[in-house]
Amino acid sequence: MNNAIFSFKQPINEPIYGYLEGSKERQLILAEVEKQKNQQIEIPLIIGGKEIKTGKLGKVVMPHDHQHVLASYHMVGEKEVQMAIDAAMAAKEAWSSLPWVERASIMMRAAEFISKKYRYVLNAATMLGQSKNIFQAEIDSACEIADFLRFNVHYASQIYAEQPMSSSDVINRVEHRALEGFVYAITPFNFTAIAGNLNMAPVLMGNVTVWKPATTAILSNYYLMKVFQEAGVPDGVINFLPGQGSVISGIVMKDKNFAGIHFTGSNNTFNSFWRQVAENLPTYRSYPRIVGETGGKDFIFAHKSADIDVLTTAIVRGAFEYQGQKCSAASRAYLPQSLWNVLKDKFVAMVGRIKMGDPTDPKNLMGAVIDEKSFDNIMTYVEDAKKSSDAEVIVGGNGDKSKGYFIEPTIILCKDPKYVTMQEELFGPVISIYVYEDDKYEETLKLCDETSIYALTGSIFSSCRYAAMKAFDALRYSAGNFYINDKPTGAVVGQQPFGGARGSGTNDKAGGWQNLIRWVNPRTIKETLVPPTDFPYPYME
Repeated sequence: MNNAIFSFKQPINEPIYGYLEGSKERQLILAEVEKQKNQQIEIPLIIGGKEIKTGKLGKVVMPHDHQHVLASYHMVGEKEVQMAIDAAMAAKEAWSSLPWVERASIMMRAAEFISKKYRYVLNAATMLGQSKNIFQAEIDSACEIADFLRFNVHYASQIYAEQPMSSSDVINRVEHRALEGFVYAITPFNFTAIAGNLNMAPVLMGNVTVWKPATTAILSNYYLMKVFQEAGVPDGVINFLPGQGSVISGIVMKDKNFAGIHFTGSNNTFNSFWRQVAENLPTYRSYPRIVGETGGKDFIFAHKSADIDVLTTAIVRGAFEYQGQKCSAASRAYLPQSLWNVLKDKFVAMVGRIKMGDPTDPKNLMGAVIDEKSFDNIMTYVEDAKKSSDAEVIVGGNGDKSKGYFIEPTIILCKDPKYVTMQEELFGPVISIYVYEDDKYEETLKLCDETSIYALTGSIFSSCRYAAMKAFDALRYSAGNFYINDKPTGAVVGQQPFGGARGSGTNDKAGGWQNLIRWVNPRTIKETLVPPTDFPYPYME
């Protein structure tokens, strides 16, 4: 028996490769992109470690060239959902009983595989299947997922080490048990890393999962599942179920062993899950943990003292990187009138330099939005803005889905600060701007706080510390991740634990210990060394 007391020290963040012209990493990623473009793979379900082929097939296509098929995938049916639940529960006892250092070792091995052996495989799949450029794929499917795995291990060691005080005649301890059942992981298309973390955070803490990957991210998620298996995740601990969410949820949410949901996606979907959990409470063995991040209407707010060049760059990067398809993307901005005339010209000129097209071409900043449904939804908002007397499209506003789902970087100038695009999440390359009178700074801060249901990320730009602190206080509950003189995107694991409240979710901070603690069920244990042998207390004699 290994009785070592082991602690994993705080890691450093995975280095980001530069992919400069002529570099080895650029040659390797472009070669892997070509390889994956010129093959079609078949993606099965993976249940209890076995590949299951249902015969009901869907297609994986490139958003930027939607006639190009990368893979076919088998779609789950009701029978396979029950098989996955059974496989998870069969694997649970052995996995949760395994010493935590052994589970941690598997996480660390997976991180090394992602960092080295499979870096370009995952990045290329993310670029092709999710239309990310080289840099956006690198920080996601290589760096962030490796960071999640390594930092979670460190945080877990802190959680397990935290113990209550004891006295000379009593030994007190806390056992951090896995949840009593399985966790349902529903993962989004926009970050391969989130797909990994929504499974591996509960798994590290001794849980088992049933995984519903986003249909539009199945290629990278399948490769990720294969990496986890090769790293040593035992059969049945994670069960990979591509297919229709309603088919899976309808069975999973009614099972007595349902113990939790780990979710990133839309506010409406998360609300429906919460209602289903409430309706099924009498069925469950315990109250399920409901952990979700549901999007945002993220803001950039500028004071008149803001640096114009810094502000312009932050708006462009914050709004248009990965086509605005980040939960944290800047989608509304409040700018002072005194800066607007100069800022507008710089802003329009900078947006005009953005190249859009195949994201595997290093010259292109932007690719396509994820699918036709998303394209149509975003363009509906843009077309409505063109007709509205309360808004004006001043840059972009055009879309073309003939080959890929391309939408130009678009700026909407809103006369009404509560125009619909200032309030609702579009999840695309569109930012709405409201220009306020300089002397209404504090009044407009209040407006920003009250305009949207979301509270995920936000930024204040100011060279005046007093003004920045006014925003810091006024917007205290407007964002779970708040930035001073920086864009509201790009949270780094271990540095800015990520999550928001209000309509943006439960704020359980992915990339921090706060998330991991949701996946354990503590048991306090008291051992009395010499128990009393009679009931009277001494003062009674």
